[in-house]
Amino acid sequence: MQYPVTYEESMNTVLLQECIRYNKLIDVMEGTLPLVLKALKGLVVMSNELEVIANAIALNQVPKSWANVAYPSLKPCSAWFNDLMDRLQFQYDWIEHGVPIVFWISGFYFPQAFLTGSLQNYARKYQLPIDTVSFNFNLLEAEWTTLKRKPDDGVYVRGLFLEGARWDQSINSLNDSLPKQLYTDLPVMHLAPQQYRKDPASGIYRCPVYKILSRRGVLSTTGHSTNFIMWIEIPSNRTHIINNDGKADNEEWIRAGVACFSSLMY
Repeated sequence: MQYPVTYEESMNTVLLQECIRYNKLIDVMEGTLPLVLKALKGLVVMSNELEVIANAIALNQVPKSWANVAYPSLKPCSAWFNDLMDRLQFQYDWIEHGVPIVFWISGFYFPQAFLTGSLQNYARKYQLPIDTVSFNFNLLEAEWTTLKRKPDDGVYVRGLFLEGARWDQSINSLNDSLPKQLYTDLPVMHLAPQQYRKDPASGIYRCPVYKILSRRGVLSTTGHSTNFIMWIEIPSNRTHIINNDGKADNEEWIRAGVACFSSLMY
């Protein structure tokens, strides 16, 4: 087996689980699309299910039977299909060329498992209880294509979009969005695990990360939200300590609705 389930490399398990989920979606699509084409040609009976799929595709909507086994998405069918092809290519490149140097977090069906796998790798490497380990968040100046080696610990991730603000490299801080700028790319981020990490008292904005723009979801059977992924800490020169509780004041960015997303509507 090319990627066996091993104690030392949790990412093999993550890849296996991702392939299982995407294969399930592909099976549903392969089982319905040929029948829809035959029904349109009059070669088979146009059932109610096939008619619903055909009408959805005609309206550039993702058929419900596909969406039920797919990842959350607000994209129209054409953009959704292109996104699916990119996700499958990400999985294929991983299989063919080994663990990526920079992970495209938007390409994961279940990104929470990927994040847990990264923490698990660190905990097992240093023989630490995993519940004592959490991430540091370091934004990099380099483009993801220029990174040629993996970090010693943790992972590099890309593919997140900011809404309500932008990352300003010149001041190393969040800044106001430019005019007519709805979403901006977040730079490559190094998720660096650390044991018994303390939250910074100031100088950061604790930013929520969602899969889609709706900012809502439900708890799945795994105990994770179907939409919310994690909290990340982004440097900000507009936060300060308030009162005596040692907590940072992020009211300005909260009012602006600043959040990160792994997928947009186009």
